[in-house]
Amino acid sequence: MVGITQPKTGEHVNADGVWDLLQNKGKMTVFSLCLLLCADLLDLAVGYLTVTIEPLPPVVVGETVTLKCNFKTDGRLREIVWYRVTDGGTIKQKIFTYDAMFNTNYSHMEDYRRREDLVYQSTVRLPEVRISDNGPYECHVGIYDRATREKVVLASGNVFLTVMSPPNNISVVAENTPAPFSRYQAQNFTLVCTAKGGKPAPSVYFKRDGELIEVISYTHPSATEEGGGSAGVRGARPLISRDLDDTKLQRSLSLLDPEGRSARLYTESPQRVHTQGQQASEPSPATEVIPETVVSREFPRWVQSTDPLYYFSHTHIPQSDGSVLVQARLTWTLNPQLDNDALFSCEVKHPALSMPMQTEVTLAAPKGPKLLMSPTRAKVGDTVRITVQGFQNEVFPEPLFTWTRVGGRLLDGSAEREGKELILERVPAELNGSMYRCTAQNPLGSTDTHTRLIVFENPSMMKNTQNQNNGASRMDVLGLTLMALVLTVTVELT
Repeated sequence: MVGITQPKTGEHVNADGVWDLLQNKGKMTVFSLCLLLCADLLDLAVGYLTVTIEPLPPVVVGETVTLKCNFKTDGRLREIVWYRVTDGGTIKQKIFTYDAMFNTNYSHMEDYRRREDLVYQSTVRLPEVRISDNGPYECHVGIYDRATREKVVLASGNVFLTVMSPPNNISVVAENTPAPFSRYQAQNFTLVCTAKGGKPAPSVYFKRDGELIEVISYTHPSATEEGGGSAGVRGARPLISRDLDDTKLQRSLSLLDPEGRSARLYTESPQRVHTQGQQASEPSPATEVIPETVVSREFPRWVQSTDPLYYFSHTHIPQSDGSVLVQARLTWTLNPQLDNDALFSCEVKHPALSMPMQTEVTLAAPKGPKLLMSPTRAKVGDTVRITVQGFQNEVFPEPLFTWTRVGGRLLDGSAEREGKELILERVPAELNGSMYRCTAQNPLGSTDTHTRLIVFENPSMMKNTQNQNNGASRMDVLGLTLMALVLTVTVELT
């Protein structure tokens, strides 16, 4: 009801007492009286309707969320409809409806995606929310118009649902690997930590041996700059040159073989290779000898006199599901003598996590690759495979494998071959006793493993050879017999 207030007494006077007020005060016109009566009648016809929704705190993926629509009205309820707003408010997707006329409710989503439950008319529960549920929602309430009983009066409220998702995967790799080991020059080394599935983007940091690393932030170079070879950290901080005098250099070079590799001592054991009664020249193809393995390691010949500076950068890459992929890079000048066996960990903090996620790696130089030769008893003409099966220790980063033949080229004529496996197709008898070197190296160090190939005679090939020789002998005898017959006939005729 619309009322007026007397200026002196402050008493509330409703529309029923308007005429008395006009008679007593004489200050109201007929026009004012009409406006007052119309307002009172309109209030009786339309009633009132207010809609409010309580704000929601951020929720984590998998939790249950309740959307509650609070409304007040003195009219007759028609319906309550929930909408999900997408594309910046341009699209409103109806998700749930309560029809007060028939006291029914139903979802507008497909059956296989239906997850909404009506709790009480205006309250909807979303179990196991997803990242895709993030965004604004609106509640529309409709009541009947008191005047016509055919029109519906609407009011709405909105709320924003913030869905957080912790990272579901973190990993650490070494950038630009596998890479060779440098004996005489320091080189930069980069660890890359990747965190996937986080929303919002998590914070990433590195630790060394459990201690937080003090870093210098920098902008990671683009692909074009990286192609130049002098961008990024390498340009920001020059590498430390080797601390090596001429005497050390001459001594180091004296240990290299003609191929430029470090000389290997005691790579052959004649007592094990040769059998009794044989000369020390070549092992007999008919003699079985267990292949021997010799391991040697290379160490850097330069010294880094100062502590390294750690450079840090990170990039955020938005994903189609609304999460953010974060890549963090830690770069420094590697010192194999100090960094070998160092434990580096990447930790990820996120508001949806009660404690940080962590993954760790231990830098280690390769030590003694385990080689497997197949078949174990190779015969002439067989295809031999020499494969790296593993190491005596865990190796990080990934090693680079190089195969060479000591004292000669490989079977295909190449000087070396890369990969975890060396394939020798249709090995000839001449390869018996040949030594093969597998070099496994990463930026922290290098190690060589030698194995000897023993080739046995192939009975099937020898049988074919003998058959061919026997056939040739029979042809020779037959030829001599025919020649004798021809000579005999000729003598008789003459």
